[in-house]
Amino acid sequence: MYYDVKKDSTRFNEMLALTGGRRQVPVIVEGGMAKVGYGGS
Repeated sequence: MYYDVKKDSTRFNEMLALTGGRRQVPVIVEGGMAKVGYGGS
């Protein structure tokens, strides 16, 4: 599922919670684990 966090403040806040406050995209969530950025760090 794709969400535009620039346009959806609820999803933006969810992204921050999942990433520990990191403002980097993409964020991919699989099995409750968040992978941040293209390298998956």
